[in-house]
Amino acid sequence: MQTQILGLVTPLMVLFFAATFAVLWRVGRMKRHVLGYGIAFTLSAAGFLITHLLPADAFYVFHLTQFFYTMGTTVMLVSVCERAGQRLHLGSMAVVYLISALVLGVAVSLSNEVASRLVIVNMGYGVMFAMGVTTLLTARRRKVFDVAIIAVMAFHAADFLLRPTLTLLFEQAIPAEVYRDSIYYSLIGLVLGVKGVTTATVLIGATIAEWTTSLRESSERDALSGLCNRGAFEESMRNLLPRAQTEGLPLSLVVVDIDHFKKVNDIWGHQAGDQAIAGIGKLIGNMVRGCDTAGRIGGEEFCIAIWNCPNNAAEQSADRIRRAFESLEHSGLSNDVRLTASFGVATARNGETYEQLFARTDAALYRAKSSGRNRVENAEERNLKAERPLKEPEPPLKSEQIRFKRALG
Repeated sequence: MQTQILGLVTPLMVLFFAATFAVLWRVGRMKRHVLGYGIAFTLSAAGFLITHLLPADAFYVFHLTQFFYTMGTTVMLVSVCERAGQRLHLGSMAVVYLISALVLGVAVSLSNEVASRLVIVNMGYGVMFAMGVTTLLTARRRKVFDVAIIAVMAFHAADFLLRPTLTLLFEQAIPAEVYRDSIYYSLIGLVLGVKGVTTATVLIGATIAEWTTSLRESSERDALSGLCNRGAFEESMRNLLPRAQTEGLPLSLVVVDIDHFKKVNDIWGHQAGDQAIAGIGKLIGNMVRGCDTAGRIGGEEFCIAIWNCPNNAAEQSADRIRRAFESLEHSGLSNDVRLTASFGVATARNGETYEQLFARTDAALYRAKSSGRNRVENAEERNLKAERPLKEPEPPLKSEQIRFKRALG
């Protein structure tokens, strides 16, 4: 009776960790891989409870245990790989499980000894974890918790591949009816407890780190546009400028301002203005690269830091956004009305501060505003005139733009 009660300690502890991950996923609004950790721990606990509570000599015990352990292993590996941005090959996992299950079936039918069964199922789990480690090693990021997770998964693989063989060297024959009284069974309870605590500790730490990052990013995000807020953008620029100068890479800045925005609010209301800000914010977010940084720095004013981008390319990028925005539909406005925006572009010079770079870009934006709006002005214009062909004349205004100008008076 005492042995039965002590045997429940490990699965109950694992279930506690499963509940912890479920709470973290729910309360922290975490991504689904965190819930996956909880599901994996639950399945593993179920596998151990089946072995511990059902008749030890029943032919189906090892089959049920293998199924739940395999499901727990698969869900765990899928979750940690998804966290690292990798995709586990589920077909290969299924092949390993099927081969192990078929061989296990043969072993159960031929002998009442559990030694061969233990080697078969544990080798299968070990191969699965080794496949997961291989997949994780292909991920690019290598932060502290990424390395810790790889180490824990590698420990699982080594344990499953080596432990059964080493243990059975000391206890060669284990009849099914005395399995729970064997040295191996006592050892497996201890090892599973240690692995459960170690794995849960690393994954909980990684989840809390993700949660902290998510909270910080949400506090740095402008709710309306979905881009960085002013403080976060300026902090990013103060980090990017020295880095660009150290690495000898061009860093260009684009400042965007929606034309006639005050009159938009006056004619169609502030809700329509908010929808316009959200629209251009989403547009910018979709059109910039992952290495670029975009933020809303004022009411209708936005900034884009374009990393490793020379001046001409930055101007072309700004013009692509300008053309996309003038074609964008806004649900809060009349159907035939389109908004426009003006753009200023500049490229950082050696030793230039963010304030100096912004001042030059803002001056270019002012020239775009005073030159008719819905255009891109380059702060390096005077230096590039001799190198750049003359611009083609602006296309005639579309009918909806003419009506918009008339509506604004």
